[in-house]
Amino acid sequence: MVDLKSQYDKIASTINSSIQEVLDTNTYINGPQVHAFQKNLEAYLGVKHVIPCANGTDALQIAMMGLDLKPGDEVITADFTFAATVEVIALLQLTPVLIDVDVVNMNISIDALRKAITPKTKAIVPVHLFGRAANMEAIMQIAKEHNLYVIEDNAQAIGANYKFADGTKKKVGTIGHVGATSFFPSKNLGCYGDGGAIFTNDDELAHKIRGIVNHGMYVRYHHDVVGVNSRLDSIQAAVLNAKLPFLDDYGRARQNAARKYTAAFEGHQHIVAPSICDICDCHVFHQYTLRIIDADRDALMQHLLSKDIPCAIYYPIPLHSQKAYADPRYKEENFPVTNQLVHEVISLPMHTELDDEQIRYITNSVLEFFK
Repeated sequence: MVDLKSQYDKIASTINSSIQEVLDTNTYINGPQVHAFQKNLEAYLGVKHVIPCANGTDALQIAMMGLDLKPGDEVITADFTFAATVEVIALLQLTPVLIDVDVVNMNISIDALRKAITPKTKAIVPVHLFGRAANMEAIMQIAKEHNLYVIEDNAQAIGANYKFADGTKKKVGTIGHVGATSFFPSKNLGCYGDGGAIFTNDDELAHKIRGIVNHGMYVRYHHDVVGVNSRLDSIQAAVLNAKLPFLDDYGRARQNAARKYTAAFEGHQHIVAPSICDICDCHVFHQYTLRIIDADRDALMQHLLSKDIPCAIYYPIPLHSQKAYADPRYKEENFPVTNQLVHEVISLPMHTELDDEQIRYITNSVLEFFK
């Protein structure tokens, strides 16, 4: 699904020298590479504060801890996404409220969001799924109307821009009160282990989060807030700092591959391909995900695997149907789109190193299945 080896080969000397610098200086935690990456990422995103941490799940949890949400507070998020998003809500003894998604962009449904708000609602967690920006303008307006926090789950969409109605653009992850991302190796900006970061323009919130990630300390052995141990190590920061200048190139490569995929599937009666926007970059294609209509999606998957084509189903079981998050409040009729998507979606290989020959082989194999 992701060709990290070929990506590494192109920048191997830069990666190797960056890692060697860490080894030479012996500053493995909070070394100069971490601080350099923080500053460079702040400049790239146009955000005041980036707080690196150990992984994307921690980033979400720490963002919520920083907002002083209380046990029982309701936090609304999408039903169709990876479990980490709801996992951290439950870990903090908050009340997850799962809602349906939009059938076109597979992100949180604005209509469902409006209906889900109660007096106990304190926050919304939109997920920029598969690399596509959620409808942040509508989400921020709803949040403003109801005095709610917005915590962006940007684990899959770093580098994407959201375009507002007035034509202005902002990087996703920097629009809400706080954003969280993951640097898992397969992400658009990935390290060679685990890593994550939190973004905010709120000075006070940033200060609190900096303490939380480091055992609640601002001064060594003085624990001012309840914290955790979640720090980005210097080797991972060195890798990320070496790759950050290429992030926009990586995004364009993914978008170009997506255009070729979509062109090959255009007009097919059984395939709904992602739309490609030629005038904005609101989708950076962490995954290239098809919907298979009136056909056997699972049989297609086996057909592709038989041809040595990696593919995956993200996500086969809705969160509301997971044993860990089952709740009598959830009614199947409230999740028609999610329940539909789990039977339709299939993701094809998507990475920066896809070439035309590979794309032709993959698309021809998909089309061959339907003949």
